[in-house]
Amino acid sequence: MSPQGEAYMRKIAAFVRLSRLTFLFGGFAGFGLGAAVAAACGARITPAAYLAGQTMVTAFHLMTHYANEFFDRGADRYGTPTAFSGGSGVIASGELAPPAALVAALTCAAAGTVATLWFVRAGLPAAAAIGAAIGVGAWIYSAPPLRLSGRGWGELDTMVVVGMLVPAAGYAAFTGRFDAVILAATLAPACAIFAMMIAVEWPDRAADAAAGKRNLVVRLGTLAAGRLAALAALGVAPALIAVLGRRLWWAGIPFTLLVIPGIAGFVRAIASPARPAVEIAGRGVALFALTVSLELLGYVALLR
Repeated sequence: MSPQGEAYMRKIAAFVRLSRLTFLFGGFAGFGLGAAVAAACGARITPAAYLAGQTMVTAFHLMTHYANEFFDRGADRYGTPTAFSGGSGVIASGELAPPAALVAALTCAAAGTVATLWFVRAGLPAAAAIGAAIGVGAWIYSAPPLRLSGRGWGELDTMVVVGMLVPAAGYAAFTGRFDAVILAATLAPACAIFAMMIAVEWPDRAADAAAGKRNLVVRLGTLAAGRLAALAALGVAPALIAVLGRRLWWAGIPFTLLVIPGIAGFVRAIASPARPAVEIAGRGVALFALTVSLELLGYVALLR
């Protein structure tokens, strides 16, 4: 391969790392959860609406990744990327120029907007409104002038967008509404994603403080932020058993029992100052993935 070809392939590999594709799981599982709740309520799941809704969620999710890389590039220079935090590192290292991330973010924003407009044309305004809220909430997480991630509001923003609005989009895409049924179903994922967000800030707390990024870990300190994350994690089990047991009293028990070890491991880790920061971040990510997956499986089981 020519030197130009090798350089091109390195750029492609860097862009793939920039995309952080493994983190898209939450958007797929969250939208699937909303669709499963809709199916449990008797809604018909249509391929066109599912494709449009998942495209909307994934496009805005990728937009967030790219925008984070662009707007957080100053803070990323102070830290070292891990598997769970600190971005991809390709902008800070110079493998890709910052405009590449911004162009990618704007392209994904356009794609998400087109998918959102599909629901307008399909006569599903609730799904379109939720999609628009996802897009706005995801953008203001890291983009100025609001830049919620640097003001101590990013964790709450992510809890609402990823933990609540993404499943709500999956529900509204097939039911055409947002109601108490889907709101209850989002409580466990919302608790888990809030705990996860604090956990993934753990490895970057020194870099964030040096860059003036005032997230909750920087603002509150590790002791208070850790207690807040542990409290959110402890809310996962009662929320899960309540929402699944609402339809069949026994349904929430096995799925809640499966998530309890993840909750316990996370609470122990974040309460221990000796635990490596990367382990705390990893346990936070695992807790969210486990919570959404188990609730999704619980609703699928209710369909049988």
